[in-house]
Amino acid sequence: MALRKAPKALLLSAAALAVLGLLSFPNLSKVAARQAPAAHVRPLTNRKFEPSPERMARGKYLVESVAGCFGCHAKMANNLGPGELPEFTDVGAGNVFVDEKDFVLVASNITPDVETGAGSWTDDQLARAIREGIGHDGRVLFPMMPYTVYKDMSDEDLASIIIYIRSIPAVHKEQPKTKIPARYADAILKFPEPIEHEIGPPANDPVSRGRYLVAVAHCHECHTPFDDKTVDFVPGMDFAGGADFGDVASANITPDYTGIGYFDEALFIKTLRTGWVGARPLRMPMPWPFFRNMTDDDLKAIYAYLRTLPPIHHDVDNTEVATFCKRCNGKHGLGEHNDRYALPESKKFEEQAKK
Repeated sequence: MALRKAPKALLLSAAALAVLGLLSFPNLSKVAARQAPAAHVRPLTNRKFEPSPERMARGKYLVESVAGCFGCHAKMANNLGPGELPEFTDVGAGNVFVDEKDFVLVASNITPDVETGAGSWTDDQLARAIREGIGHDGRVLFPMMPYTVYKDMSDEDLASIIIYIRSIPAVHKEQPKTKIPARYADAILKFPEPIEHEIGPPANDPVSRGRYLVAVAHCHECHTPFDDKTVDFVPGMDFAGGADFGDVASANITPDYTGIGYFDEALFIKTLRTGWVGARPLRMPMPWPFFRNMTDDDLKAIYAYLRTLPPIHHDVDNTEVATFCKRCNGKHGLGEHNDRYALPESKKFEEQAKK
């Protein structure tokens, strides 16, 4: 159906977003396929987040590492080679990712500029946009803005991000208005979820904290294959890689030997610090340039959580010619290697492989 094919072409034309990979085919496909009720919108309140040195430091850390906000809300100034770091201009001033006749997709100017940015927005307008998907003007945000995973962000982390965003230099830069075609505008009404309760911090044990960081970093969305026929994530393939990003597929990050089972903690940290696994560079849209700014403890927590995932046998290799994979119903390097693990027999083969 043409409606399902169009989003993939839009993804490829929006390759500049590959620094973070937030505009993924899975997100667009889900948007195109869902039938929408009326959006659920929480009324704004007059709450105000008080600045503090602790909140400023925490907000800077989240924005510039785990959440990687400037991967979308800034413009990359250089073409990246293997292991190179991006340079950004107009930090916080937004970016245009899709500019078609009936579809204009824009990351807003979130700097404190009053006329063109977020300088006149209230704290609750920002909070509602980040976690609930409702813009300052009341419109439903396109889920390129990952509010569907930010919804579980703690109240304190939310406040810290807003405090830090308020502190960055104001950039006077008018961005075009987002324009969403009716076929998507109606569908995305289902995504916003009002938050009217307090969300406390995650538990402090490494696995729980790792689970929380993985959610804020939206790892599942990129590392889980998506089936265009069923318009949903492939069952039983969480974090097993194979999601299509044009000329690259996401890696299997489960503890299977086809994933990162051979990684130890030190190699995991080194990979996210340098953008290399041995002699192989991490390919965009893997946002290692942001994750490299995370603390060792947080990277260790993410590693600890990933080690608790069920190991899933799924060969993915971007250095090989893409072939059809019966396991994830997609095409990627070494796809044909997964034939005997194809669903629905996969569970049986995995049990045999463990013996």
